[in-house]
Amino acid sequence: MTDEPRRQVPAADGAIALSRLPEALRKVTYSGARHPGAGTPECPSHTPEGTAGAAGPPAPGAFADLAGGANCQRYAYAVLGHFGLPVPPFRSAELWADDRATRRADRPRPLDLVLFDGGPVAGRPPGYGAHVGVLWGPDQVLHLCREVGRPAVWRFADFAARPRYRRFLGAKRVLRTTGR
Repeated sequence: MTDEPRRQVPAADGAIALSRLPEALRKVTYSGARHPGAGTPECPSHTPEGTAGAAGPPAPGAFADLAGGANCQRYAYAVLGHFGLPVPPFRSAELWADDRATRRADRPRPLDLVLFDGGPVAGRPPGYGAHVGVLWGPDQVLHLCREVGRPAVWRFADFAARPRYRRFLGAKRVLRTTGR
């Protein structure tokens, strides 16, 4: 954990206090039309001006782009940006295929991206249309979905109980640098 409560980062087996997120990340509403690549500015977590990194508070207006709502990916990327982990504006299949900015995490830990789907679909790449959340702690996933409409923390069993999220596709860890 850091000593700065605003950027409380969990230990490998710890949890993050949802109440310590900036209000803009706690109050964002779901909008399926607000996905990475939809309109400008692009996903705010990928622009250095949009986040200040782990050493300081978010830049003024860092989450202004979330005022119009977000889908699951845009929301997850903004959360990670708050913790100094910028993610390129990938759609879910691009995220799953990526090996430059992220890597697959066999043993997910807090602040890893987690992907859920309903299972493989013929003619679509792995990860296409997958739901993206942020591992928040042991058996806790922070995410934004249409069903709830606001950020929520669910257990893995909560996802498994819904056909569209029944399969845990896997986890991706954001690399500190996006190039190799």
